[in-house]
Amino acid sequence: MEIKSKQGSLTEIACDVLVVNLFEDVKTPGGATGTIDKELDGLISSYVIKKEGFKGKLNEMYVLPTYGQLPADKVLIVGLGKLKDFNLNKIREISSKIIKKAKALKSESICSILHGAGSAGLDAFSCAQMIAEGSIIGNFSFDKYKTKKEDNNDKKEIKTFEVVELDASKQADIKQGIERGRIIGNAVNFARNLIHEPACEVTPSKLAETALSIEGIECKILEKEEAEKMGMGAYLAVARGSCEPPKFIYTHYKPSKKPKKKLAIVGKGITFDSGGLDLKSAEGMRTMKQDMSGAAATLGIMQAVAALKPDVEIHGIIASCENMPGSKAYKPGDVLRAMNGKTIEVDNTDAEGRLTLADALCYAAKLDVEEIVDIATLTGACSVALGQVAAGIMGNNQEFINALISSGEKGGEKFWQLPLFDEYKDDIKSDIADMKNSGGRYAGASTAGMLLKEFVSDKKWAHIDIAGVAYIDKEIRELSKGATGAGVRAVLNYILSL
Repeated sequence: MEIKSKQGSLTEIACDVLVVNLFEDVKTPGGATGTIDKELDGLISSYVIKKEGFKGKLNEMYVLPTYGQLPADKVLIVGLGKLKDFNLNKIREISSKIIKKAKALKSESICSILHGAGSAGLDAFSCAQMIAEGSIIGNFSFDKYKTKKEDNNDKKEIKTFEVVELDASKQADIKQGIERGRIIGNAVNFARNLIHEPACEVTPSKLAETALSIEGIECKILEKEEAEKMGMGAYLAVARGSCEPPKFIYTHYKPSKKPKKKLAIVGKGITFDSGGLDLKSAEGMRTMKQDMSGAAATLGIMQAVAALKPDVEIHGIIASCENMPGSKAYKPGDVLRAMNGKTIEVDNTDAEGRLTLADALCYAAKLDVEEIVDIATLTGACSVALGQVAAGIMGNNQEFINALISSGEKGGEKFWQLPLFDEYKDDIKSDIADMKNSGGRYAGASTAGMLLKEFVSDKKWAHIDIAGVAYIDKEIRELSKGATGAGVRAVLNYILSL
């Protein structure tokens, strides 16, 4: 789908679907919607609003044929909700749902007004960005492995989406906004595609190949032997039970100018998690191909960074492997030594993500970076606490955490801070090692965070637990059921804010 801006009047635009909008409880349309209403002899005000009872509630939609009175075949009237509650995140959500509706209408071309730039008074760049971002996210589908595709007569692909604005002075901002939204939306979908792939396809080796294929960044793959020399005993223990070789993935973007900041992003990269010898149930294992969602997000971010070219130096790190119960699998009671020399007693082999992250965080801490953020589907406890609405966030620097929460909100991602109280450290004490890898049933997200904290040295660090939001079982806001690309928008917005 090509998204572009177009200067002109909506009354002169030929397309399958022309999108206009109404705020809640507006009786007489104004602006561009008012212009279209007049062209249609008042059908929107007199029929759609008065007789059909269209209220303009958020995401409410009404399809009105134009009967040849406009070059467009149909007008799609979209509710924006209450004006006082309207914001950029609503534009993203609405744009996603518009795409889905247009597909259902078998449309190939869409034209839309610049939602938010009128009565809401939002700037043209940001509105255009949200339209593009939401449209690309809404256009996502994964049917690669279906031998019988949808009948083209039943479901057409949208070819063009034009954002129409009469004011020529806004065109440059609209074009730039569309481009940024396109890059971020594609980064989200890049991650979603990786997560939807089956684990037989996206192995650690395939993840490494994907990283190597991203243009505009440096990429180095550390094989098992090199990781052993570096002392990555925690990460390599998790990998032992699988016939798939582990791949430690290091990516690096360096700006042409002096960097404003140096940031490391660490993504959990377990391409399949069986639970190891502490085997998961069949139901618990069903979606464990998505345990590399943090890695997918990291690669999506790196792809976007290469296109956005921010003045920020970024290191993307993934300790990728499978957690399988093979004959060489690590065992409960084993003691592992991480890259920084600290020892970990294995209390549960299904608490493997924090072991791989331990060595990845050690690696990040040795780099010349100021901040480290890790993204991981780490704990079921976080899913239980926050559900599929918000990710958990914790760390050792409140300013950094606050900045990520704010960037998440701007990107339409909700983060909720969880505590790292000193008392939680008692829960991961071991009788025979420096710590154990599981703190038990209570405060599971925080005790996991306490373990990670042991491996970041003195760097500013934040941990984002996306276990509940990485893969959803129903449509939520702009996202359809399945993989979400959680973390991509939040971290990109943070980078762009620096």
